[in-house]
Amino acid sequence: MRCARCEADNRAGRRFCARCGAPLALACVSCGFENDPGDEFCGGCGQPPTPGGASAPVTRSAEVQAPSAPAPPADEGERRQLSVMFCDLVGSTALSSRLDPEEFRAAVRGYQAASAVVIARFEGHVAQYLGDGLLVYFGYPAAHEDDAQRAVLAGLGIIQAIGALPARLESERGVSLAVRVGIHTGPVVVGESGGGARRERLALGETPNIAARLQAFAEPGTVVISGATHRLVRRAFECHDLGPQRIPGLDAPIPAYRVLGESLARSPAVDTAGPSSVLVGRDRQVALLVERWQDAAEDVGQVVLLTGEPGVGKSRLVQALKERVAGSSHVVLEGRCSPYYQNSPMHLVTQLLCGAVGFGPDDMPDEKLDRLENVLVELGIPSAEAVPLFTSLLALPANRYPALAWTPQRQREKTIEAVLAILWSVAGRDPMLLVVEDLQWADPSSLELLTRLVEQAAPYRVFALFTGRPEFRPPWPPRSHVSQVMLNRLPRRNVEEMVTNLTAGKPLPAGVLQQIVARTDGVPLFVEELTKTVLESGLVEEREGRYELVGPLPPLGIPSTLQDSLAARLDRLGEAKAVAQLGATIGREFSYELLAAVSPLEPERLRMALDRLVEAELLYRRGAATSATYVFKHGLIQEAAYQSLLRSVRQHYHRRIVQVLGERFPAMLDAHPELAAHHCTEAGLAAQAVPYWQRAGERAIRRSASAEAIAHLEKGIELVGTLPDTSARREQELELQISLGPVLSGSRGFAAPETVRAYERARQLCSQLGGTPRVIPALWGLWGYFATQGSFRQALEVGEELLERARQTGDPGLLLQAHHALWPVSCSMGDPAASRAHIEAGQALYDPERHPALAFVYGGHDARVCAHTWDALNLWKLGYPTRALKASQAGLRWTTQLSQPHSTAVTLVYGSLLKHLRREEQAAREVADACIALAREQGFPQWLSMAQIYGGSALAALGRMEEGLAEIREGLAAYRATGAGAERPTFLTLLAEVHWRRGAWQDGLVAVSEGLDIIAENGECAFEAELHRIRGELLLGRSPADQGEVEASFQRARGIARSQSARSWELRAATSLARLWQRQGKREDARGLLGEVYAWFTEGFDTADLKETKALLDELSSA
Repeated sequence: MRCARCEADNRAGRRFCARCGAPLALACVSCGFENDPGDEFCGGCGQPPTPGGASAPVTRSAEVQAPSAPAPPADEGERRQLSVMFCDLVGSTALSSRLDPEEFRAAVRGYQAASAVVIARFEGHVAQYLGDGLLVYFGYPAAHEDDAQRAVLAGLGIIQAIGALPARLESERGVSLAVRVGIHTGPVVVGESGGGARRERLALGETPNIAARLQAFAEPGTVVISGATHRLVRRAFECHDLGPQRIPGLDAPIPAYRVLGESLARSPAVDTAGPSSVLVGRDRQVALLVERWQDAAEDVGQVVLLTGEPGVGKSRLVQALKERVAGSSHVVLEGRCSPYYQNSPMHLVTQLLCGAVGFGPDDMPDEKLDRLENVLVELGIPSAEAVPLFTSLLALPANRYPALAWTPQRQREKTIEAVLAILWSVAGRDPMLLVVEDLQWADPSSLELLTRLVEQAAPYRVFALFTGRPEFRPPWPPRSHVSQVMLNRLPRRNVEEMVTNLTAGKPLPAGVLQQIVARTDGVPLFVEELTKTVLESGLVEEREGRYELVGPLPPLGIPSTLQDSLAARLDRLGEAKAVAQLGATIGREFSYELLAAVSPLEPERLRMALDRLVEAELLYRRGAATSATYVFKHGLIQEAAYQSLLRSVRQHYHRRIVQVLGERFPAMLDAHPELAAHHCTEAGLAAQAVPYWQRAGERAIRRSASAEAIAHLEKGIELVGTLPDTSARREQELELQISLGPVLSGSRGFAAPETVRAYERARQLCSQLGGTPRVIPALWGLWGYFATQGSFRQALEVGEELLERARQTGDPGLLLQAHHALWPVSCSMGDPAASRAHIEAGQALYDPERHPALAFVYGGHDARVCAHTWDALNLWKLGYPTRALKASQAGLRWTTQLSQPHSTAVTLVYGSLLKHLRREEQAAREVADACIALAREQGFPQWLSMAQIYGGSALAALGRMEEGLAEIREGLAAYRATGAGAERPTFLTLLAEVHWRRGAWQDGLVAVSEGLDIIAENGECAFEAELHRIRGELLLGRSPADQGEVEASFQRARGIARSQSARSWELRAATSLARLWQRQGKREDARGLLGEVYAWFTEGFDTADLKETKALLDELSSA
């Protein structure tokens, strides 16, 4: 029984509120009408409320069932979704003029009483009696999953009840009663209204107003609902579309529907059914699992570990395999690890053992023991030793067998051996599919069992299929019968296919599909849930075989179809609801310690509330007592709890959390500055939030979490823009932009528009602030843009300005980065000697303790790694292929000490190029594959595209011409999509080389011509000599008789190589020219030319180029 003043719940039978002392509402025992305390006659039926004249306290079933909750403060409200019904007596003014006032009063009371009975049946709440009108809430004070449906049923029920009232008025006075009902579903704020002695809790917002206006559109004896309500009940009721209705005060008309009655097709299946989930994008994985199962069924045991993030489809893939093998004779054993049992020894072992023995959920301990003994006998396993091992593990009676006198370690060993013996014996009868899910939560003893199982599985008819999240690292060593399959998120095409299946082939609007793709990020579970939400939300309507938007597309949030059910779960929590709201404000995960510090509840009440939330399966709990951590089971529950708070209350909570974090958890702030940043932002404390966003971004950068770093830094930039324009604010923004630039350049490329904007803004801020040394990172970023764009002359100018400014500061780190900018530019512009000079200067400045961190400011990768990488390319061009290889290997070794994915990608991508230059094609391909895997994992589009180009070149050189060519073209397209323009002559050289090998002379010449044009435009001439040499080879292949232009190309290549001191290019050009002269009969000239170049080399005689030259020299000398 709930008090109307303070909303406190009271024990049934009380007449006055136990909390505030106010008289409680009283219900008539005849009709259920609520009467004010002291009323002598019922306002609903005119009879005494009870036979003795006293009313009984009102008791509503919904309220009696609701757990006790403390009353909110008088000025506090709550946000929630309600279905509001407005019911009005038709023609009441005319009715009052034709009836005696006492008769009219009785008629109105009869109408009110009949309505109240119906409303109570559907657990609605009569908020106000407005003369002859009723304002009724469905979803308050307690929500239900089907509040919109309850509202419509109540409306239809009221119309029926009014029609069943005594017909005395109609027969004697010629008047009849009729009502109109309007219903709308939408967001409201429920809070205390009124003043003085007259206070009540009302729902405020446009929802009640719309409901009242819809009632005016209704014909007598009908119910009209809004489009929002119709979307929630359309499967349950037959409705007639009234078209858009203009509501005064609203900008646009709203859809309205007249309810005709309950749908004949209505059923629970119809109400809850959604599109079936179709497995998409996993054909290769399913085929692999089926193949492994077939191997296992033929006495070749197999183990497969499926790994992937939550929701990516591991369990769905397991289900797909079970469906595929369902027709064959086999045994299935399943177990699942749990975060709750990570410290419970043998938890998984117990599950598997119970499954193998066949225990039923209702078996008594003695029955289980009997069954265990029988199974062991059937399998030929001695019971005397095995049963005592399992008694404590399976909670079996221990009185039939003597206790084992073994140490705990020995007993564990024997237990594992016994379990394996049972599994192998079961598998000896029929092939076994052993499924264990969520290995990331396996306890150590269970992992030990699984490791033994993996090691021993090969001779048995067992297919062990495991699943785990990416953080799980299998403890077992590699085996030939063991495979690991990483399930990645679905690419866009598969997401679109999945959406198409869910929409039964009807296309969604492009904007809606884009939001689904963007917000679900390729996780199948999210794709399915959000697509269903869109289809049921009314955002789209089906028209001519496709879905179209019915209005502007807002950001997709909690769907209205889920809000009632989520609110219902929260409302059932009593006092625990407020704890859920506060926890939701902290975040998806929160510790007991922090929650207790923020909450006003005493520890015992707080623990009881948390226990209630765990029992209701709204929260997961890890740990115990004050060290526990809680996680919302589903993000939608967290969002629903958070959104139910008033904005002012949310802001107050966030401020309190910020205060507590600073006072009591400084270590948490240091470790997780994004927490303080978020709470300061939501508390409206922008000035305090900005430094925390900066720190959060920097921490994310150090963890190589590029996406998080970008989000944190951009949030800081957004907030700093709201602060007054002062020098301090500009300095803050400068720090943010300088931090943002490198992570953008590393993840999206220097040429990405957002990267350019960050560095340009940083340079602008530097100009406004005057002579700040922070201009150097900004200039470095602009250098990176020019260099990546392929504007090498501008890049060289900026690099030289960087060097001059760094020299003025005398700072070793700044000098290092200035040389860092100049060595790749010098190399690319065909000056390997100058490039090496900058590398040597930079290497001399490099401090291994201080300077690795500069990667987070300059280019996203380490300067020493970059130096080794470019030194390798320089050394190869200068004619030192062995030293080049050692430099590349040194760079790779250094990356292993850094844990910087960008730096690793740099060494791998250029390491692949070096291997290709050394004509070690298999190694080049392997290095490229490693880079491709890393780039895909980390989201590095530029490194990915370059690795595809180099890997494709190696593939073509290995004889897989068309496959390699396709990969090169794919890489070139992806590279262009990044906006980058540098290194194109390099790529075109490799493309032309492939065309030469496959005899596509004209295609090769087109690639050469394009490469030479780019060199002429931007000065990137590092591969110019090789382009001319390949041009000569292509011309020779196309017209063997036309050798004049061929020789000119070879001579041009040789001259350029000599001008750049590029001995390796010169060796290739000389070899091609010597072959031409050999064909022309100029053997002595050819031998002299080749001998002079070959004699210069002092290393690398095991490389393909020098071997080929030596063989040609020997051939020329032998004649």
